[in-house]
Amino acid sequence: MLTIKPPVLQVALDFTRIEDALKVSEAVISGGADWLECGTPLIKSEGVKAIKTLKTTFPDIPLVADLKTMDTGTLEAELAFSSGADVITVLAAADNKTILDALEVAKNYGGLVMADLINYPTPLNRAKELEILGVHIILMHLGIDQQRFRAFPIDDIPLVKKEIKSFLAVAGGLNDLTARQAFLNGADILVVGGFITRSANPREATRKIKEALRSGA
Repeated sequence: MLTIKPPVLQVALDFTRIEDALKVSEAVISGGADWLECGTPLIKSEGVKAIKTLKTTFPDIPLVADLKTMDTGTLEAELAFSSGADVITVLAAADNKTILDALEVAKNYGGLVMADLINYPTPLNRAKELEILGVHIILMHLGIDQQRFRAFPIDDIPLVKKEIKSFLAVAGGLNDLTARQAFLNGADILVVGGFITRSANPREATRKIKEALRSGA
């Protein structure tokens, strides 16, 4: 099973073309990225073959498949893990049975399940329930559409962290400064997308965040 050593920098590859994802992946790995994420748009555009291509090209880098599974937990988990994913995401809003099914498949592959709290009305209560189910990673997530109106609630991180023993990931418009603060507030995994992937120099943007995280360690 994948060993998690915080702080982990996970780079979200929210592209629609595998060629773009591969190019940026090479740059961010050279900049020190810890994990790659096969983003939801990439999976929807290219299919699970995108997971396989990324894992085949970069076999030594842990790969998250951002499935956002809401139903058919067994089927979707099997598709992702058999394609090379080390971690998959399920929606916190999914039925407990769906999440348990995904966890069972993850166990068979030695993989991990990350539950995404995006837009969940009572995230703290659900985080505690998800931990009881056996979810390995809880994700606090401010979606791209929501980021147009407000910033990630960094001050809420300790409120969740103190209630769970599972690893805590955060995502939602993070940059070098907010990623560092999120880590200082208790986040174990920092999920960064646009700050890196839309940068003119993804490698240097990755290095900038890694340096910020090191300064907070």
